[in-house]
Amino acid sequence: MVALINSFSAMIIIYSLLFIIALVVILIFSSKRFSPIPFFPTNKYDLPLIIKSLDLKNNQVIFDLGAGDGIVIFEASKEAYRKKLNTKFIAVEINPILIILLHLRHFFHPNKKNIKIILADLFTMSLRALAKQSRNYEIASLLTSFTPRNDKIIMKPRQTWLTQFNNITIYLYISPWFLDKVTKKVLKEIPKARIVSYMYPIKSLRHKEKLIKGKNFVFIYS
Repeated sequence: MVALINSFSAMIIIYSLLFIIALVVILIFSSKRFSPIPFFPTNKYDLPLIIKSLDLKNNQVIFDLGAGDGIVIFEASKEAYRKKLNTKFIAVEINPILIILLHLRHFFHPNKKNIKIILADLFTMSLRALAKQSRNYEIASLLTSFTPRNDKIIMKPRQTWLTQFNNITIYLYISPWFLDKVTKKVLKEIPKARIVSYMYPIKSLRHKEKLIKGKNFVFIYS
């Protein structure tokens, strides 16, 4: 009888813990702070098209802003690994549950040295700082170089990565009502960024649009 009661008590504790965990997950995914953009998994049928649209190459940095479960970033990095490319990948996500999932998948990935996972709000984070962390490129500081000429010191502005950098690709699969806001931020910080948007077009960049048709559209803006 005592054993039965103990067993019943253990079951109550287990189910209570499962209920609490489920409640926390639901609250996080419904929270505007941790899930400001609803999470919708990428259609696996379109993965080859998405990876093709990223145009993987050496000395390239790919940002996945709102990486979700990481299906795109991990498949793309696997392809880069297969092709022996030194492409760097940066997955940005704010949802703590998805961040845990990303780190678990990252741990077992063959190309994990070239993948960074960042817990950040894509609306407020600094893309410049993340690009610096990629180790592919150095961000020039605001300092100037000094060139002596005719016994005078000439202040010559150093060329920054913003003007010489042509190898950053931004991947977006976010709600259409946030696309233009995020795009504006991206182009302000990285004017020459190449942007790939899955499923939804970017209205402000329609004049630069190229699309690939799969189950859903992949929009490319160069």
